[in-house]
Amino acid sequence: MMSSNTARPARLHYMANGFRVLAPGDHVVCAVSGEKIPLEALRYWSVARQEPYASAEIATKAMMTP
Repeated sequence: MMSSNTARPARLHYMANGFRVLAPGDHVVCAVSGEKIPLEALRYWSVARQEPYASAEIATKAMMTP
């Protein structure tokens, strides 16, 4: 029986030009807002912090805080 990844968070390793799936799922959770981000919509993340962001605005704000 195949398991479904629906409503299950993925675990990712963020790299400069993409990400690698470490544990399957259909979304990640924004590190700042807590918003669910479908993997196909994920565009913003921090390689250094290894965290995803829901928007460019959120990513910019997060990267400006130490």
